Amino acid sequence: MPALRSLKLTPWLPLLVIGICLGYALTVLTRLPWWTLFFTAAVWVGFGIKLRWGAPLNARYRQVWPWSLVPLSLLGIYIYLADSFGNVDLGAVFFHLQAGMAEHGGAGKMITAVIYTMSVIAVLASVTWITRHDQRWRLTERFVALLLLAANPMLYGLGQRSAAIVTDDGAWLDRRYVPPPTEDQTNAPNLLVMYLESIERTYSNELFGDAYADLTALGERGLVFEGIQQMENTGWTMAGMIASQCGVPLMPAGLLHDSQFEPISKVVPGVDCLGDVLAAQGYRLSYLGGASAQFAGKGLFYRGHQFNTVKGKEELSAQLNDPEYINSWGLYDDTLYDFTVDEIRRLSEEDDGPWAVVNLSIAGHAPNGFPSQTCLDRQGEFDGQDILYSVKCSASQARDLIERLEQEGLLENTLVVVLSDHLTMRVSVWDQLTTLDRDNTLIMLGEGISPLTVHRGATMLDVFPTILDAMGLPLNDNRAGLGASLLSSQPTLVETHGLEVLNERLREETALQHRLWEGLTPQRREPQESADQQVIETPADQADEVEIMR
Repeated sequence: MPALRSLKLTPWLPLLVIGICLGYALTVLTRLPWWTLFFTAAVWVGFGIKLRWGAPLNARYRQVWPWSLVPLSLLGIYIYLADSFGNVDLGAVFFHLQAGMAEHGGAGKMITAVIYTMSVIAVLASVTWITRHDQRWRLTERFVALLLLAANPMLYGLGQRSAAIVTDDGAWLDRRYVPPPTEDQTNAPNLLVMYLESIERTYSNELFGDAYADLTALGERGLVFEGIQQMENTGWTMAGMIASQCGVPLMPAGLLHDSQFEPISKVVPGVDCLGDVLAAQGYRLSYLGGASAQFAGKGLFYRGHQFNTVKGKEELSAQLNDPEYINSWGLYDDTLYDFTVDEIRRLSEEDDGPWAVVNLSIAGHAPNGFPSQTCLDRQGEFDGQDILYSVKCSASQARDLIERLEQEGLLENTLVVVLSDHLTMRVSVWDQLTTLDRDNTLIMLGEGISPLTVHRGATMLDVFPTILDAMGLPLNDNRAGLGASLLSSQPTLVETHGLEVLNERLREETALQHRLWEGLTPQRREPQESADQQVIETPADQADEVEIMR
């Protein structure tokens, strides 16, 4: 320590470290521009020197460990997640830990995580040094520790989920679950579902120029759905696919209990999803994705819900003419769509009943996207950061694929569904996006579909029954899962209760969680319901039984 003082590195160096990290945290958690971190650091260091933090006149050194070390570490984790993804979704964190993060492709985020770790260690060392040298900090930092714990949104979310375990009514959503149809459908159409990674409809706003123009052009030929919001536990790829194919939010198995971090062998086995419904109708089902099918349980989900063919990065890259033409996540969209054409040709030539193909693109993946060589040739040089370049690439290649299939006659008697998997995470236009009313993309094309724009209050849960309805499959009261068909007059849960109420109910829900993971989580004892124990719902809770006529 005397050596450090001889170099005059203290106390200003610990103050500077804390000041810079504090300034950066403020820019992440607010809309302040990045350069304000220097102003914040300067003000912090100025106050520290003026008040002689770390070097009081009556300094008394004590070798203590500050109470705030753990709260600061937890806050550092939250700021890293907010900086990387925008909105911190604890469900996504727990699910990915359990479902597997192999072949994640996020090498850039690993580097960022290392930088964050080193920064947090530097802050902890700085706080420890000042606390040991300044009795004023020793007196106040324990209260700061409590404040940091109380103000950390991540811990608030954990507390809400913990409270759900002992809630009086943890079956609000489960009581509204409607099993999907089982009746046969004659002359069933083929189905092509195209998930465009993070390509939300918000990009159609004039603020973003012509980035979304090709999808707008597609929408002019078919059904465009506006107002599809994002509820909690549907905001990452697997959650978005499960919401739109099963009509339920993805509640991780045994969140905070029931062996949460044990590897899973199945994904939502307790509910029937799109694959199960179509397999029962004799469909041949294929999934093709640019990223690894091992990541986040995608392969487990599709195989477990009766898809015959499941191919991701590992399976498809082996068939590439140029094995080097891949990115850190997997295949570029132009290559993926070539394989999609080949798969649809194969299914059509076999002529062995209807088929359904689901693919997942990668061009729009946050933070910068992965534009293909086809887009580089068409759009010019990519600066490596402009997400709008990647959005335009994703939209144009989706349109190209549909037009290519139409020209080959491969989309006869086929419903085409183009949708985003979720709202985008933090990207270069994040500040502009978050000032707007954001919604997901959902476009339907096909024979007998006339151009129409449908504006409804909805979530991705409503996509599932809407697809089934558009295919002519009979629904029970126009519902499936927790969703309502947007082609009907049946009100959605959002229209009846509002998004905030849905999210609140989701945080309290336990029964739906057990339904999703039936067989994988310990069975709970069903309470015997008596007249004085029955859950009494308010009129607002029961309001979804009333039809809304449009």
